[in-house]
Amino acid sequence: MGIVKISDLMHENLRVAGNALCRSINAQAEHWMRVGMLTEMHPELDHREICQLLIRAELAGGLDITVAVTPHPGKPRASSTGKH
Repeated sequence: MGIVKISDLMHENLRVAGNALCRSINAQAEHWMRVGMLTEMHPELDHREICQLLIRAELAGGLDITVAVTPHPGKPRASSTGKH
């Protein structure tokens, strides 16, 4: 575990979202980081599919980046065109 420095505004955003969703500031930050990481790794997935991937990962013992980079079953990987 380490320390991550964030802006005061982001800390306030985390506090507000965390309170609204019954999460601690740290839990909210980790949730946003997981969703962001998976969005970058799997741009072809929508939010619902990312949430399902997070649930499957939790049932399997937690999100591990080595597992997260494997192709999603039943979904073709986006072609690598260099465009974002």
